[in-house]
Amino acid sequence: MNQTRTFLIFALLALAYLLWTDWEKDYGPQPAPVAAATTAPSADGSVPASSGSTAAIPASGGSEQAGQLITVSTDVLRLTIDTRGGSVVRSELLNYPAEPRTRNNPNPAPARLLDDAPEHFFAAQSGLVSTHGNAPDHRALFQAAQTSYALADGENQLKVDLTWTGADGLKVTKTYTVNRGSYVVDMDQRVDNGGSAAWQGNAYQQLQRVAPATTKSWFQSFSDPSSHSFFGAGWYSPQDKFDSLGFTDFQKKPLDRAVTGGWIEMLQHYFFVAWIPKPDEAATFSTSVINPNTAAPLYLIRAVGPALNVAPGQSATSTARMYIGPKLQGTLDAVAPGLELSTNYGWLTVIAQPLHWLLSKLHAIVGNWGLAIIALVLLIKAALWKLTATQFRSGAKMRKLQPRVNALRERYGDDKVKMQQAMMELYKKEKVNPMTGCLPVLVTMPIFFGLYRVIMESVELRQAPFFGWVHDLSAPDPWFVLPVLYVLVMLATQWLTPTAAGMDPAQAKMMKVMPILFGVMFFFFPSGLVLYWVTNGLVSLGQQWLITRQVDQADLKAKTS
Repeated sequence: MNQTRTFLIFALLALAYLLWTDWEKDYGPQPAPVAAATTAPSADGSVPASSGSTAAIPASGGSEQAGQLITVSTDVLRLTIDTRGGSVVRSELLNYPAEPRTRNNPNPAPARLLDDAPEHFFAAQSGLVSTHGNAPDHRALFQAAQTSYALADGENQLKVDLTWTGADGLKVTKTYTVNRGSYVVDMDQRVDNGGSAAWQGNAYQQLQRVAPATTKSWFQSFSDPSSHSFFGAGWYSPQDKFDSLGFTDFQKKPLDRAVTGGWIEMLQHYFFVAWIPKPDEAATFSTSVINPNTAAPLYLIRAVGPALNVAPGQSATSTARMYIGPKLQGTLDAVAPGLELSTNYGWLTVIAQPLHWLLSKLHAIVGNWGLAIIALVLLIKAALWKLTATQFRSGAKMRKLQPRVNALRERYGDDKVKMQQAMMELYKKEKVNPMTGCLPVLVTMPIFFGLYRVIMESVELRQAPFFGWVHDLSAPDPWFVLPVLYVLVMLATQWLTPTAAGMDPAQAKMMKVMPILFGVMFFFFPSGLVLYWVTNGLVSLGQQWLITRQVDQADLKAKTS
């Protein structure tokens, strides 16, 4: 099997994989109509917090009149907190531009994750509920001392207090703490009971958002890397590890589970927001859909903590942390166990994570992600050198047998059974194994798919430049230079190996056209992945030329000796 046929196996499998994922999104099973479930909103618009005596938590989100907006800025984050509920309603990632920097737009706006715009609504909310007595939920109106907070030069930490006072003497102080260089936000809810009766309640944290718009055409979805990424909710427990729930599955598979030492999150391409409850306290994780029959339903994931009991004159504090930022691998497990799995590689995780680790190490050496991809190809080719050398030697020997194979075809005509038997006898006599060419495919195929997921999902490669015209390795080549180079490499490979032994002439003609067809398909692939294939093809072409020359020289020497 020559190099072109080897690639075609890859390309066909890749195309089938992409088509299957897109078909699933557009035509896969759709959610059933909402049934009466424990997580469905009740008649008064509330959702049960959990299956115990915990008070119902209001299910409204985004519909209340906003309070005062407070801006909190660090060196990496700019947060907007609404005093209505003390919710984080907007977050801007200052080190991640929403659009690539260009000559016409040298300072693009930062990427926004949490967002209070109705069409992109995404909020991180928290509050308290009580079965009896007052409690400030995520609709309560808090007070703040000022409208703008910023981490000053020389300071490493900033605290922002919001206060709420009830008529019965209950006072709640919600404190957000941000740190320099960190995407982790600490959040405390301190309850001071100034009344005459004991207070009992529960603290909760939740994420609400609308699903991203799906108005793109199939062609736009195919060429947009974010269309192949997972959007939805995720959670982690030490027992069951990571699990996720796409927006279309919220109604079919509602979550209701008690977890100690876990976390909840909302995921999207490159970025995510997670609530991380106190690790030694049990919390109830649940999901629900708010206003499911409207054009823009809200999808909610929530964590409800254990009961807080506060005697008169006493206080109690509920703590949680929030991560608002990029999927930076190698750092997230230090924030919370299992948070590294937020980079959702799916069933390719076991392959993609080591590839990302290796790419990161290579990037630390060469300083460029494109060069790191080239270095990765060289390492893979070096590791598989003997295996691919065996493939090319077998291909060279089979090519020399082509005249004898053609003679067998003429002898047996349309009798394919006898033709195959005669070919197998010929290969056995000449000690040629036609299956040798499949071995490199079986070894490198998982690498191809794993690298595809790494390039598509790794935020480090987002807007990462290579050289010259390639400004974003996660996006298609804007000038199609790499796809054209790939076509030239594969045509050169075909010239070196014009026809595989035993191939039907009609198939041979099709093989000559396929590199061009798949080169066109590469117009829409991430340029980093095409760079991988161009480099792989060039190295394979050089190796094939070298081994073919060695085989020819060995045959010539045998004839002259």
